[in-house]
Amino acid sequence: MPTTKTRKPKTAEAAPPVSNVPVFTKRNILTFQRYAKRRDLLSVLLEDGKEYTMEQVDSLLQNFFKKGKVN
Repeated sequence: MPTTKTRKPKTAEAAPPVSNVPVFTKRNILTFQRYAKRRDLLSVLLEDGKEYTMEQVDSLLQNFFKKGKVN
């Protein structure tokens, strides 16, 4: 009797983890009422073309005020 081997299906390349946390562009963030008093600072701290979560933006602001300078 011939033996048959069961083959494991090829696994797809690992996709980056999908997150339900919304991300925003610099342009979007600068329109938020939440950051109305910090728009000038955020326009310097945030990079064009990069996306940020609200947590990341808050962290950038906190780090700036702790250090008092832009990296």
